[in-house]
Amino acid sequence: MNVSQTMETEEDLLTYLHIKLYHPQQNFKGLYGLLPLGTRRRHPADEPLKLGRDSQTCAYTLVDAKVSRKQLSLQAYRTPHSQEMLFTIQNLSQKCRMSVNSVMLGYLERMDLPDKALIRFGEYEMVVIRHSGEAKGSFEVEFEVLAVSPFRETCMCVPSMTPVIETSSCVSYPNELRVNGPLETDETLMFHS
Repeated sequence: MNVSQTMETEEDLLTYLHIKLYHPQQNFKGLYGLLPLGTRRRHPADEPLKLGRDSQTCAYTLVDAKVSRKQLSLQAYRTPHSQEMLFTIQNLSQKCRMSVNSVMLGYLERMDLPDKALIRFGEYEMVVIRHSGEAKGSFEVEFEVLAVSPFRETCMCVPSMTPVIETSSCVSYPNELRVNGPLETDETLMFHS
């Protein structure tokens, strides 16, 4: 097998992170102007992948003054008993908490990144999907912009749950606390199926 065949084989086996971004003002601001949208980029596995607004310290940059200079970091790792490349996610922002599948992370807190994760910080929502590969030295990253909020698309609210606007999360109320009609004259009835 010659060298070019070996390189092609390794490229086919790279772990791949598909990162889908959403921000409610993305159509009016150039938030993603510095990201390589729709293009796979190779990243060394031994270097953390940092996302933030500082292009000097972050591999990928968001053009938004509300984003921290260093917002988050994804670090590849392997375990002794597996060939899979896994990732941790760490919140690098001192001013903004981050949630990963509804688990809140404060400054410098980290956790293992699931194969599919919904990450939220500020007004940003990111879906990160890990596709397994076998290569050890690097992985690929591709950014995509979503037209709608992934949280709203995936939130499995049932009729007994009421959305909370401030946090966009769903809160369940016991049956005895649920009200079947308006509390005040300006409130509307909730839809119950």
